[in-house]
Amino acid sequence: MNEIWILAESKSGHVAPVSLELLAWARSLGKTGSVSVTAILPGPAIDPEELCYFGADSVIHCPSEGLSGFSARPLAACLSALLERRRPSVFLAAATTTGRTVLPYLAACEGLGLTADCTELSLDPETAVLLQTRPAAGGNIMATIRTTRGKPQMATVRPHSRRPLERDPGRTASVEVMDFHEAPGAAPPLGRDGGDSPPFPNGGLLLVEERPFESSRGIADARAVIAGGKGFRKKEGFALLDRLAGLVGAEVGASREAVDRGWADYPRQVGLSGRTISPELYIAVGISGAIQHLAGMQTSKTIVSINSDPEAPIAAMSDLAIRADLYEFIPALMAKLAGYRSADGVEA
Repeated sequence: MNEIWILAESKSGHVAPVSLELLAWARSLGKTGSVSVTAILPGPAIDPEELCYFGADSVIHCPSEGLSGFSARPLAACLSALLERRRPSVFLAAATTTGRTVLPYLAACEGLGLTADCTELSLDPETAVLLQTRPAAGGNIMATIRTTRGKPQMATVRPHSRRPLERDPGRTASVEVMDFHEAPGAAPPLGRDGGDSPPFPNGGLLLVEERPFESSRGIADARAVIAGGKGFRKKEGFALLDRLAGLVGAEVGASREAVDRGWADYPRQVGLSGRTISPELYIAVGISGAIQHLAGMQTSKTIVSINSDPEAPIAAMSDLAIRADLYEFIPALMAKLAGYRSADGVEA
C-alpha cells in the first residue's frame, strides 16, 4: 500500500485549519482507495483526533515541548527520525512559514527533491509519480514538475487551494504518540557531516522571548472579499469598493492589474502572484478573470461577478454573474443596502 504523509500544524494547542486542507489534498490523491494517509503532528496539541475526523487514516503525534516553538532544525530532526522508520511515497506540507522553512531543510538533509508553492497536485495513473503544478515565470505560466527519483516525493501546497472535507466524527483511526527524544536517529540532520553538536539543544538557537504578532486580518482569512479590477478604469473608483465592503463587512481585494496600476496595495492582490483565498463569499467587480486570478479564488464557496462583458472568463465560474456597468450597479446596490432593515430593525 502506498502512503501519503502530511505535516500537520497546530495553533494555540489546536490543529490548524491549513492541516485539514492538506488532508483533503492527500485524500484526493488516494481516491482509488489503495493509499493510506498519515498526519504527522509535532508539538503539544489537545485535539489530534480532529485529523482523523477530516481524513487521516493514522496520526503520529510528537507532543515534545521542544517542537512547540518554531525552529527548523529540531523539527527536521524529528521528521528525519520518522523517515528512518518508514518511507511514504509522498510528503506534503502547507506553504506556510513552517512548511516553507522546514520541508526544504528536510529535503536538503535527506537528498530529496521538493516543489514549493503548488496550486494543484495529481498522481500519474500509470507510474504513481506525483505531478506538482505551480506558477512559474512570474505567474505567467503554470509548470508541472515530476520528481522521479527518491522517496518521498515532497511538495508544499498553497493555503486555501482546496477546501477541507466534511468533518466525520464517526471516523476512526489510530493515534500514535511518540516522544521525539526517544526516537532512533533523532540527532539533528546537519550533524551527519561529523561536526560538533550545537551548543543549544534547539538547533543552535536560544529562545529568549515570544511575542504575539498582531496585524489586521486582511483578505487571507476574511469570510467575505470584494475585489476590483481594471474595469474601474481609474483609482478613484476603488473608493466605491471601500464603501461597499463597509456595508457588508467584507475585506477589499484586487486583481494584479489593479495593483500594478497603483489602485491597491500588494497585500490585497488575489491570484497566483498574490494571495490564494477561499472565503465564504467572493465578489469580483470589473475583473475579467485571467487564469492566474481564477486560480487564486476558485475555491471560494460562493462567487459573484459584476462585469459588463458577458464573455468574461470569470462569468463561467460564478454562481451569480451580473452583467452591468459597475458605476451604475454598485451605487444602486449600496443604496439598497444602506436602506435595508432586517426583521429586528438592525441596519444591514
